[in-house]
Order: sequence, then C-alpha cells, then structure tokens
Amino acid sequence: MSLSDPLGDMLTRIRNAYGRKKSTVSTPASRLRARVLDVLKAEGYIRDYSQTDFENGKSEIEIELKYFDGQPVIREIARVSKPGRRVYVSSKSIPPVANGLGISILSTPKGVMADHEAREQNVGGEILCQIF
Repeated sequence: MSLSDPLGDMLTRIRNAYGRKKSTVSTPASRLRARVLDVLKAEGYIRDYSQTDFENGKSEIEIELKYFDGQPVIREIARVSKPGRRVYVSSKSIPPVANGLGISILSTPKGVMADHEAREQNVGGEILCQIF
C-alpha cells in the first residue's frame, strides 16, 4: 500500500494508540520516522523504539509509549508541513509551541532536530510536526 504522507501516518498511529491506552504501537520503518522518534525519545515524549527487519526486505518500528500518572505524556501531536503544503521557517522565526511547553520537530540541513536545537545552531528548515 502506498502512503502519500508516511510521517503523518505514524503520528496518527501514535495519537490513536494513546487514545486506546496502548503501551506500544508499530509502524513501517523509514529513516525519517526513525529520526523523528530519536527526537521524541531525547525530549522524553516516548520511552523507546526498536526496529525489526523481516525476511521479505520490509522492516517495522515498535514504539513504546510513555504515560505519567495514567495520562499520556503527549497531549497533542499534529503534522504541520504536509505533502500539499510545506511550511519552512528561518531560525529567527521558529514559532514557540504552547508558550514554550511543547516542541516543534524540524528537518534542517543539519538533520532532524527539536526547535530549541535549531535556534541554538542558528539553522532553519521545514517544520514537520508539533508536540505538546
């Protein structure tokens, strides 16, 4: 099955799994998805993730979701830049998420990173998603 927005699909799977109080969720693997999950793990929004390779050449990522006092750590997760409308920002114009309580994940020339890292490295790029 061909997906027009694989990253949006992963974010929707995470959102749906939190809604059903699941502890893990799986998604097809890709390098972009893994880099976004690296940022989510570093920022403390997920516990961990692992990649499983199958014999037919396909691979899958198993994401361990994180809860605090029975509530999901991620309250909102939304795709910003979509296949039909890309959103690019400079390092000076990266918008804060929830008055600085959330993060934006950006795809920059220096790799996929959180908004505060992009400001520190003075690099802009495409806003992939916002998490709060």
